[in-house]
Amino acid sequence: MDPADRISELVEPVLDAMGYNLVRIKLGRDRAATLQIMAEPRAERAMTVEDCADISRAVSALLDVEDPIAGAYHLEVSSPGLDRPLVRLDDYARFAGHEARIETHAPIDGRRRFKGRLLGVAEGQVRIALPEGEVALPYQAIGAAKLVLTEELITAAKRASERNRER
Repeated sequence: MDPADRISELVEPVLDAMGYNLVRIKLGRDRAATLQIMAEPRAERAMTVEDCADISRAVSALLDVEDPIAGAYHLEVSSPGLDRPLVRLDDYARFAGHEARIETHAPIDGRRRFKGRLLGVAEGQVRIALPEGEVALPYQAIGAAKLVLTEELITAAKRASERNRER
C-alpha cells in the first residue's frame, strides 16, 4: 500500500470525528520527508490557524503511535485555500460554475492540459466548458486539477463567509 494511502486511512477518521474533511495527503521526499495534510471544516466556514494547530496536535499523536513513516519527517497542516486542488469526484460537482485547470495523465484528443469552466459530473466524467466547446474527461484520467483564482471565486467565498457569520 502506498504510504500516503496508509496515512489517509489513519488520519481521515480522526479528522472526521473533529468535524473536518480530508482534502489531500501528500508525502514529499526531498532532503527531509514532509507530510502535508490539507483539510477543511465540514461546516462551510474558513479554516483558522487554530484549526490547523488542533489538527496538527491530534494527527501528531496518532502518527507517533502508528509510526507509518520511516525516519524523521516534517508535518504541515493547511487549508486548501481558494484556488484549492480538486481531488475527489464530488469536488468537480461542488465547484461547478468555477474556472479550473485540469491536467490528464495521458493526452485526450491530443492534449493533456485543459482550462475552462466546470460544468459538473456525469457518469464518472468531469464536464468542462472550453473556448472551443464542452469536453468530458474521465475522472480516472485526471492527474492534477485545481480551481483558478478569479473574481467570481473570491466573491463566492466572501458570500459563504458572510452566511456563516449570520448563523
